[in-house]
Amino acid sequence: MSTDSDLAGRTGPAAPAVRRLAERYGSPLYVYDLDRVRTALADLRAALPQPSRVYYSLKANPHPALVAELRRGGARAEVTSRGELAAALQAGHPAAELMYSGPGKVRAELDEAITAGMRTFSAESFGDLERIGAAAHAQGVTADCVLRINAAGAPGQAGLRMTGAPSQFGFDLDDLTEHRARLLTEGTRIVGMHFFPLTNARDEDGLCAELAQSVRTAARLRTELGIPLHLLDLGGGFAAPYATPGERPVYRGLRAALTAVLDEHLPGWRDGEPVVAFESGRYLVGDSGQLVATVTDVKHSRGSVYAVLDSGINHLGGLAGLGRLLPLSARPLDPADPGDDHPETHGPPDGAPADGARPATVTLAGPLCTPADILARAAELPGLRPGDLLAFPNVGAYGLSASLLGFLGHPAPAEIVVDGHEVVSATRLALGRHDAEPLTAPRTEESAAMTDTTAAVPATDASAPPWDKAYEELLLELLPRLASQGPLRPDSSLKAAGLDSLAMVETLVRVEQTYGIAVPDSELVADTFATPAALWRVVSALRDGSVGPA
Repeated sequence: MSTDSDLAGRTGPAAPAVRRLAERYGSPLYVYDLDRVRTALADLRAALPQPSRVYYSLKANPHPALVAELRRGGARAEVTSRGELAAALQAGHPAAELMYSGPGKVRAELDEAITAGMRTFSAESFGDLERIGAAAHAQGVTADCVLRINAAGAPGQAGLRMTGAPSQFGFDLDDLTEHRARLLTEGTRIVGMHFFPLTNARDEDGLCAELAQSVRTAARLRTELGIPLHLLDLGGGFAAPYATPGERPVYRGLRAALTAVLDEHLPGWRDGEPVVAFESGRYLVGDSGQLVATVTDVKHSRGSVYAVLDSGINHLGGLAGLGRLLPLSARPLDPADPGDDHPETHGPPDGAPADGARPATVTLAGPLCTPADILARAAELPGLRPGDLLAFPNVGAYGLSASLLGFLGHPAPAEIVVDGHEVVSATRLALGRHDAEPLTAPRTEESAAMTDTTAAVPATDASAPPWDKAYEELLLELLPRLASQGPLRPDSSLKAAGLDSLAMVETLVRVEQTYGIAVPDSELVADTFATPAALWRVVSALRDGSVGPA
């Protein structure tokens, strides 16, 4: 699109070039540097065991230019919503290579994802697995599912913990053990496990311990519960600075340490059994972006100094007002003309001391009508005056898309993507209102479908048994008491009908011979043989190949 001879720099575009971009596209604006994205992907790959797969988590920044650059570098994409799915497809990702994760998936988004060609999903619960299966079965396909595991992490490790405690994320281990027969769900095929125990871990030893613990847990679950393991997503946790100066950590010892753990517990991983994958968002794009804002006012109030900017928590760090993301840091950009530092037309700051001294310690406030709109307190920024430009570094991740963009209705900042000396993209998000179409089904039906239960078998309409005639005849022959109870019901107790240990073995042999299947040891539990519906669920799932390779 356009060029600027001063655009490139080791840590992003140089200050004079950024100032010119602000003059051209207005303030506030985000500037993203694709060279930094490429460097981050190369650094991450150098830190990981090989071979391994890298997924980019679009929640960090769904900008299509960044997503497309990572795709060109060989990274796949992990999405958690219809909006992220659309961004990934727009960036050129094949739908079949995407991973769909996140709790609370609803039928409409699953239908859209499967229609687009997605086939790999991370399941967070039995209810989530059943919803994925129902959506896939309705379209005549099978969804490959990895089970997200909520396991205890390595003790004493740093970083924001995602699992290991009561959580909306993942299967608890005891729940998997008790109800593992429910994993045989129509429309799904279990292909592996998904871990993500913590995020933003700067300590390499702690991160390595967490990833190693996940490898050991996956190997144990494969052995003890018979869960297939063709794809092992170990998550991430790779750190990056946020809105403060600094560099991404370099994990120099991670590759060798984790390679040794994989060799010990999953010796087939080098040949792709399992495929080992990792996820990252902030590490890949965090240091690629900066936000440029303009000082609109400097005022003194009861002994404090406030610099009011044209950007606030509506554009950066939407949780900053709750104290979750402080402190943020900004640096002044070099003036356009060093010989004309501050034009006289600026005048003295409002309420400044009579001697004209310029404030050194200020609070950076945004333009929103709320006291929560604070980006930094006690910022050391001497000499600030209206018209000055400030740049917040390392905001390529969890910047604009993680902020309160709709609050008060200010325009979104321009987002400028540069590659070397060239501006390759200049866009601006816009919130709009459109007509809402009536749902094709009552909302209460979808809500009911999202309700998870702990029952081994869902309720079934007795007037329409799910099995075929051969199955019913087989059970009535082996367990004559069932015939005395009238028509075979899905919820009839097989134990009450005489299914003792010997009858269970005979039933198992006859079922396997009749349908040409082999029931795995992991399904030889009481829940499987509790009712006709429970046993048929396993039989039908094995007939359909719902447990198999990736």
